Amino acid sequence: MSLTIVLDVVLTQGDFRLEVHQRIDARALALVGPSGAGKTSLIEAIAGLRTPERGEIRIGTRVLDSHEAGTHLPPRDRHVGYVPQDALLFPHLTVRRNILYGAGRGDSLPLERVVTMLEIGGLLDRRIHGLSGGERQRVALARALMTSPSLLLLDEPLGALDPSLRWRVVPYLARVRDELGIPLIYVSHDFDVVRALADTVIALERGRVVFAGAAADFPLGANGSG
Repeated sequence: MSLTIVLDVVLTQGDFRLEVHQRIDARALALVGPSGAGKTSLIEAIAGLRTPERGEIRIGTRVLDSHEAGTHLPPRDRHVGYVPQDALLFPHLTVRRNILYGAGRGDSLPLERVVTMLEIGGLLDRRIHGLSGGERQRVALARALMTSPSLLLLDEPLGALDPSLRWRVVPYLARVRDELGIPLIYVSHDFDVVRALADTVIALERGRVVFAGAAADFPLGANGSG
């Protein structure tokens, strides 16, 4: 299911200025570009962790930020799931309790459906310290899904994994996109992964958009492809 996403964002951090003015219809949007291009800043603005100086962020019909209207929804009210590169799981809790920590009230996805889709049912009673990197990322993804998000933000969740392990996790992200119909915004330096998951790409360089369009049209060797 595609979603209309309006990213009209101006955000300044010290000497760095991020400007994005895009309206996209996408099922899976990839944000690519070199380190320091502004990808994480944009993701954090969508998640509500940063407040744009001006502009608007709109997901479907829901306005998350509007400078003109004085709107800034707190993260808990955005219905947005967020999976950072470091999974940020609670080491003192079991996998089950980590996943249920993300559960909303009344409208959460069934735990059994999430753990079956991500194939982590056998991990539920284990502690976090005993999990592999790929298992940790699937648990973090499950926790985000338990919030019943209307959009899932993935900030280089596979960046710390070696290539073979990375490609074992990619199919689970595709399942979320296809079986649950939850649109994704995916940050990555790996264009092979981008090509496998995304239909639309926004490339950033020094806080500016240098490409916005279909993933099939994004030139190999451009920002974020390596």
